[in-house]
Amino acid sequence: MLIRTRFGDTAQVHLVKSHGGYRKQLTFFADSVSTASYHPKRADYFIFGKDSGGNGLVQLYRYDLATGEVTLLTDGIARNADSIWSNSGAEIVYRSNGRSGRSLRILNPSDPKSDRVLAQVAGAWFPVAWSPDDRKILVIQSLSVTERYLWLIDAATGEKTPLLPGDGGALKVSYDGGEFSRDGKGVYVTTDRDSEFLRLAYIDLASKRITYLTDHIKWNVEQFALSPDGKIVAFVTNENGISRLRLLDTKSQREKRAPQIPVGVISGIRWHAGGTELGFVFESARSPADVYSLNVRSWEVERWTFSETGSVTTEQFAEPELVSWKSFDGRMVSGFLYRPPARFTGKRPVIVDIHGGPELQARPEFLGGRDNYFLSELGVAFIFPNIRGSSGYGKTFLTLDNGLLREDAYKDIGALLDWIKTRSDIDADRIMVSGVSYGAGVTLAVATRYNDLIRCSWAGAPTSNIFTLLLGRPDRRSEYGDERDPNMRAFFERIAPLNRANKITKPLFILVGKNDPITPPGESEQMLKAVKKNGTPVWYMMANDEGHGYVKKKNLDFVTYATVLFVRQYLLK
Repeated sequence: MLIRTRFGDTAQVHLVKSHGGYRKQLTFFADSVSTASYHPKRADYFIFGKDSGGNGLVQLYRYDLATGEVTLLTDGIARNADSIWSNSGAEIVYRSNGRSGRSLRILNPSDPKSDRVLAQVAGAWFPVAWSPDDRKILVIQSLSVTERYLWLIDAATGEKTPLLPGDGGALKVSYDGGEFSRDGKGVYVTTDRDSEFLRLAYIDLASKRITYLTDHIKWNVEQFALSPDGKIVAFVTNENGISRLRLLDTKSQREKRAPQIPVGVISGIRWHAGGTELGFVFESARSPADVYSLNVRSWEVERWTFSETGSVTTEQFAEPELVSWKSFDGRMVSGFLYRPPARFTGKRPVIVDIHGGPELQARPEFLGGRDNYFLSELGVAFIFPNIRGSSGYGKTFLTLDNGLLREDAYKDIGALLDWIKTRSDIDADRIMVSGVSYGAGVTLAVATRYNDLIRCSWAGAPTSNIFTLLLGRPDRRSEYGDERDPNMRAFFERIAPLNRANKITKPLFILVGKNDPITPPGESEQMLKAVKKNGTPVWYMMANDEGHGYVKKKNLDFVTYATVLFVRQYLLK
């Protein structure tokens, strides 16, 4: 199998030939490789994706295993993503935002000159699967996280046909994932149609009839994979942030026996071509992300990779506690609390770490040595909240921060700060609020509203004004609101941290990547200047070779050391 892991400065592609086998590094680039996939019928080459300096302009390449030769497949200019192999392996389909506009494109990786436009599109369209005869392509049109529709595209002509006429308009639903049944008569998808949660469903292509397969599960089905013979659907449910692996018999439509996986997060489920082994990635608070396989005949789970942790004993890392608090409107909000070791007595300082998205979700994942240093060596607790707008708790909760409701998400953190006061183990006088991307924008908003309740704040790639962000990201209007509306524009200006920067008197650390295509450095720089006018201590760091979030080890190390200094100086004292 091919895996991504980092031994040097960035994550690269490695080859693993057996359970626990030697990891042979195949790619050696200054920038991380983001994706890699074998030709479905041959093992002599694979394709992979990589950008440059974090600029987000991912290019696709072919890697020939016999020679190690790397060939650029795409134009070197556009952003290219979501490549899907045809069943025969003759072509891939992918999405691109090239000079000809946004499009779905097809090419034969053996011949880069074969690249052609399949269909011009407006907005975000994602290819997800080819029909068994490779004549149709299942595509998702994404209008927002809560409004995503299914289309079939003719692989020869590019003609687009809605899979379920009637979707859209008053019936706003979301579909995710997608695989054709092996006989080509239907497709498997997940959808929140007629439900709060994403259910696994089967759609008959002739009758358009939908059969819900997981109606008994009141949690999101977040990923699934159909076995090569079409007899089993492996799927993963997200139950309060914790993953559960399940198996469904497609004939009886009943769940089969499945192994008990420890508490943690499962991702990347893939079937081996032979059909008896299911590969997946598992991580937990005490286990780094590693690859495992399940034999569905013997039910044996085997471990393929063993992440090195040096001299660190991860079994001593803190296990998270699921906690909840009542927000301003009576709604319960939850998150994960990590406590320092018992040797740290008394009330402990705490870092409130807010996830990005806004539609992401804090989960009991492996924090790694960096965050665990704050826990195990400095005695600092962590709280990872899932404020309104987070995924995993139903589509109503997901939309509670949209448009004019944005401030309600900030109030969820305000309620958390009040909840901390009720705890005997956490020091309400020593709180640092932090976040990256959207979480950094919330951090700045919290710093302007609850300045007196926090000791300091840390913001990575923050948005300082939603209005200026939307000027370059009109695709996010469904989430944030339309900046062209005068009333919405006035709302943005009123709540913008940039326009409330005079209220920030507690120390602030701002982190940014020079090549960030999502929240450009200008968002951070204007905030830096505004807060400095208060005489507030502001630390500012820019990495010239990073984009939206740091990924290179040298930069991650540097910001870790700097953050430790910041925490020692402003949170612990």
